[in-house]
Amino acid sequence: MGEMGLLGVTVDMEYNGLGLGYTEHVLAMEHISKASGSVGLSYGAHSNLCVNQLFRHGTEAQKRKYLPDLVTGKLVGALAMSEHNAGSDVMSMQLTASQSSSSSGSIKKYKLIGHKMWITNGPDADVLIVYARTGVDKLTAFIVEGREITKRSPKLDKLGMRGSGTCELVFETVELAADRVLGEPDKGAHVLMSGLDSERLVLSGGPLGLMQAAMDVCLPYVHERRQFNQPIGTFQMMQSKLADMYVDLLASRSLVYSIARLMDDKQRDNTNSRLNAECAAAILFASERATNLALSAIQCLGGNGYMNEYPLGRIMRDAKLYEIGAGTSEIRRLIIGRSLNKDYLL
Repeated sequence: MGEMGLLGVTVDMEYNGLGLGYTEHVLAMEHISKASGSVGLSYGAHSNLCVNQLFRHGTEAQKRKYLPDLVTGKLVGALAMSEHNAGSDVMSMQLTASQSSSSSGSIKKYKLIGHKMWITNGPDADVLIVYARTGVDKLTAFIVEGREITKRSPKLDKLGMRGSGTCELVFETVELAADRVLGEPDKGAHVLMSGLDSERLVLSGGPLGLMQAAMDVCLPYVHERRQFNQPIGTFQMMQSKLADMYVDLLASRSLVYSIARLMDDKQRDNTNSRLNAECAAAILFASERATNLALSAIQCLGGNGYMNEYPLGRIMRDAKLYEIGAGTSEIRRLIIGRSLNKDYLL
């Protein structure tokens, strides 16, 4: 992927990236996920959650140090945000970063103490964006190198996305110099929130790829499998099911692509407007349609759909993750509802 430039789609060419937009990033995410949901998830965590955040918020020195090797694939990237008791309520995170000052009064270093949970690419990451509490209602984003992490738990045993490594990270007095702050001290919430839109948008490509993969298994099968002296795909009830699956795929793809273009337009215009509701809508719709489509595909294959000889069970389990990760479906609905209300409520 590094040789193809896929790990730095939205990164400028001076840092070995392709200098393209979110539309191209979504397309890459979709087609990788079509081949493997797990590889697609790890790709998205690396290329968007880590690389894109570094590119958008890093200092020139930080970008020069980390981006070239991340973009070529020499280093693996990750984002560490969630904790045991801080998932949807991310602002309640308990990992802390305390400051120590030099004799001149300037901040010399930070000490990180705490845990992070459900970290995609955690078992393998060389560079991580880690969020920590630095005061009441204050977060700071840090660049942490993998060798500095005190402990990584064994790979977690997940329902799906089993080829994508996920683990708990332990920080026991991890010391970082002040130049490891990503963005500004105590302004990590801005870094975090500004990255959630692009995270939800790019990860929306995952469900698109999984839907296409399910269709690619289902359509040939229902035209090869014969019952009552005809292919089962010619039965009217089966045609109705296939039509609904096809419409769900087209509608999801159209929605995600259109919002990706909106995001690219915003980047070109250099506007500060955010696309909270739109990006939440993209992943909300695509993820729920993907799970339903995979279940319908299983039904189309009947008994064979329930067998692990066919990939539809894996596709369904992989798709379910996208209703949970990057903010659950419930959180996405809250974001959309609040956005719709803001113009009418004082």
